[in-house]
Amino acid sequence: MHFLDHPPRFLFFTGKGGVGKTSIACASALQLAAEGRRVLLVSTDPASNVGQVFGMEIGNHITAVPEVANLSALEIDPQAAAQAYRDRIVTPVRGVLPEGVVKGIEEQLSGACTTEIAAFDEFTALLTDAALTADFEHIIFDTAPTGHTIRLLQLPGAWSGFLEDGKGDASCLGPLAGLEKQRAQYQAAVDALANPATTRLVLVARAQASTLREAERTHNELAAIGLSQQYLVINGVFPIEQAVQDPLAAAICRREQAALAALPAALLALPTDQLALKPFDLVGLDALRQLLTSAQPVTSDVRHREAAGRGDPEWRVNKMDGRAVFVIARSASDAAIAITKTEAPSSLAAPSLSQLVDEIAADGHGLVMLMGKGGVGKTTLAAAVAVELAHRGLAVHLSTSDPAAHLAETLSGTLEHLSVSRIDPHTVTEQYRAQVLAAKGAKLDAAGRALLEEDLRSPCTEEIAVFQAFSRIIREAGTKFVVMDTAPTGHTLLLLDATGAYHRDIVRQMADSHAHFVTPMMRLQDPKQTKVLIVTLAETTPVLEAANLQADLQRAGITPWAWVINNSVAASAMLTPLTSPLLQQRARNERVEIAAVAQRHASRYALVPLLKDEPIGVARLMQLMRDAAAPAELSSEN
Repeated sequence: MHFLDHPPRFLFFTGKGGVGKTSIACASALQLAAEGRRVLLVSTDPASNVGQVFGMEIGNHITAVPEVANLSALEIDPQAAAQAYRDRIVTPVRGVLPEGVVKGIEEQLSGACTTEIAAFDEFTALLTDAALTADFEHIIFDTAPTGHTIRLLQLPGAWSGFLEDGKGDASCLGPLAGLEKQRAQYQAAVDALANPATTRLVLVARAQASTLREAERTHNELAAIGLSQQYLVINGVFPIEQAVQDPLAAAICRREQAALAALPAALLALPTDQLALKPFDLVGLDALRQLLTSAQPVTSDVRHREAAGRGDPEWRVNKMDGRAVFVIARSASDAAIAITKTEAPSSLAAPSLSQLVDEIAADGHGLVMLMGKGGVGKTTLAAAVAVELAHRGLAVHLSTSDPAAHLAETLSGTLEHLSVSRIDPHTVTEQYRAQVLAAKGAKLDAAGRALLEEDLRSPCTEEIAVFQAFSRIIREAGTKFVVMDTAPTGHTLLLLDATGAYHRDIVRQMADSHAHFVTPMMRLQDPKQTKVLIVTLAETTPVLEAANLQADLQRAGITPWAWVINNSVAASAMLTPLTSPLLQQRARNERVEIAAVAQRHASRYALVPLLKDEPIGVARLMQLMRDAAAPAELSSEN
């Protein structure tokens, strides 16, 4: 495996939620420990399940893993770290600055940027304090800091003075106000991260276009600030040998191999490994030790293999460098896959997406917002809901802020009663920055303006700018259906709903800020006007992240109307019996997460099957609704 060849002292694993960062980090720690190396495994994931993976309590202190010689673990609690960070920032100014300003700082410090920096604050000691980690040869981090965090920590300037002068109460400048005393430690940590002799960053992705695009973005962002020692691990690749056993397995292989054949150019040069999809949950030592056993380094000729041809699809296995390589060619033998009937399970009732749309359509108009982490299929489901409503003769405006702009590709056509728009995050953010610099920047000196410009490069700025654009579309929901894909986060909504001096500042002193932002928030908080659908997958990490999103929304006064569990193998089994043992096992595993959604998280939910054909185009989107039209009965026992 490339990513574990001659490993440096620090290994960082990063990637989108649900790609398997924690499992790979844990398995890597086990392998290095088995080689006799002393290893510390550190998690900075807010929804860390490292303890669950090892079957033990870990927590925010270094804990030896009893059953594994040479291995210890630590779970940094980002929320606890963020609270301690907030206390350290706010306490010195309480009673010094006006109470309204202090409340504004506290609200601003409730955001994701603060949590991110606070977590970094916790583990910088692990990077810089040799005495603290002297007992360990390798420190493995599950979830690396983002490029945004590192850029913030590299910023020069006297942040405390800036705040005391009354200029630092805007957006993301607040967290930076407390960094001055620790600048030397942070600089040493950033230097360690950028040193290829001590640090290796491992990008984890799936063989899916969306996660590979995210890996490319992360690669470019980190490389731009000097973190160039990067490796790529493509996790959960469907085993080729199972493609001939059932049509759904063959379709999954076809999609994955097409995504790998179109690997983004920036990733092609990285040392790359592929890990096969496993039929079992990666919990427990035995399971983790099997994760890396079938890893295959990917050589350049394999990555550049032929991925297209002419005629009908066919699957064949070629030999290249002594390994089986799945190649997309063209013939008609794809249709000759034998199917043996398997018995369908039947005990856990699973409502359908079609039933949810029936309830939505009954209102005649309104706002439907689909939220969720990347890679769960929000765009596809938003398009499916919009197409179904339009097919029923209802006026629909479908809008997205998806940076990848693949909504048009998903629709691949037009439909009467349906209008489509795309909000370009880059364009609206640049417009927003220009407005803010013209209004507030004019009152600042050169140093203050430089800090404001850096502040306006934060993710919070994009969220607010996109919400501004969304808020203009929201007004249409009074007379038609507005279906919105890639909605703002709960943190953004909290910022926009804030009152007093901080609210006026966060909307950057725009003349109509109060009317422009509060009214859309009131609409979002009104369940009679807005239905929020949280999209997730029937897997542990996506469900945990969806639950966290729901909690964020509830803090903002928004109660999700329903959950949608997308791409479910268990639901697919109700349409077409599965013959692939791997798919059968994964269907059984999914039932645990489906039950968790049904019993703990959602007041109502729908289950959407993983389909053989990707739901691209109006006809297939409508077919998705038909395939998910009847409630499924899923066994929760097998």
